[in-house]
Amino acid sequence: MTWRKRIFDLFFASLLVVILGPVIVYLTWMIWRKQGRPIFYVAERMKSPTQSFGLWKFRTMTVVDDDAGVSGGHKETRITPLGAKLRAKRLDEFPQLWNLLKGDISFVGPRPPLREYVERFPELYREVLKSRPGITGLATIRFHKHEGKLLARCTTPEETDTVYTRICVPRKARLDLIYQRHQSMCYDFDLVFQTIGNLFRRRRAQQPDTE
Repeated sequence: MTWRKRIFDLFFASLLVVILGPVIVYLTWMIWRKQGRPIFYVAERMKSPTQSFGLWKFRTMTVVDDDAGVSGGHKETRITPLGAKLRAKRLDEFPQLWNLLKGDISFVGPRPPLREYVERFPELYREVLKSRPGITGLATIRFHKHEGKLLARCTTPEETDTVYTRICVPRKARLDLIYQRHQSMCYDFDLVFQTIGNLFRRRRAQQPDTE
């Protein structure tokens, strides 16, 4: 990560902590009130082929002891009513500002992968993770919605894993490597604004028609 990118991350993360602080406190209270503890879900993710970190999110599922792999349709029954609302607007990712401030992730980059996929595809992720993982990125903007639809159709862990490894991993990696080849501060700004625009469009699409 370049020093310019790190300064960019620190400045805007600090700004967002101030702006979103009241929202984060309110969401923390709501989750505690409606779901109880734990409030946060900390998942192991990889920021390099050999370095892991704990990625923070608001908890959106019921807790089980043997949770593993990516979330597919087979986990849908575990999503809480409040969790579904948080996921729909990606509010569950607000705690990742902590990871951003720590330097685990950047604003823009490939989404941090699970250890099991890094170990299964070492050559692929050796290239992808030359970029610091991010909250958003080209793959998130271009493929996140389609990935969600593909995984939502899966009814077993095995089916989810097959779809994810055969379709999602290579497509996201291809987009992540395109980003890597063209990465610049201007491109990062563009992807951040595209992400914000997508969130607002999603919010308008979810509003009921009152006419």
